[in-house]
Amino acid sequence: MAKYLIEARYTIEGAKGIVREGGSGRRAAITKTIEAVGGKVEAFYFAFGEVDAYVIIDMPDHVTTAAVGLAVAQGGGASVRTIVLITPEDMDKAAKKAVDYRPPGR
Repeated sequence: MAKYLIEARYTIEGAKGIVREGGSGRRAAITKTIEAVGGKVEAFYFAFGEVDAYVIIDMPDHVTTAAVGLAVAQGGGASVRTIVLITPEDMDKAAKKAVDYRPPGR
């Protein structure tokens, strides 16, 4: 499974929903959505500042993750930014993989 970091920014309507259902209610709703498509929520935190919530999820694939992002966007309560995460072990593999690349101007 692939791991992702989701940054959520609530709209005014989304913030009103948090007030109505509470933080644990929102976490439960997100967990239900992610598990329904074969994923798992690893962590869910609310935050101060530009981003309202951070969620780390394990998902079957990019297509499923994109489908969830589209569903959230269509719902109108939040906008999300999805960041693909990579393990240190996979980064080790990437560092050892040969790539034929020429920088611009060389």
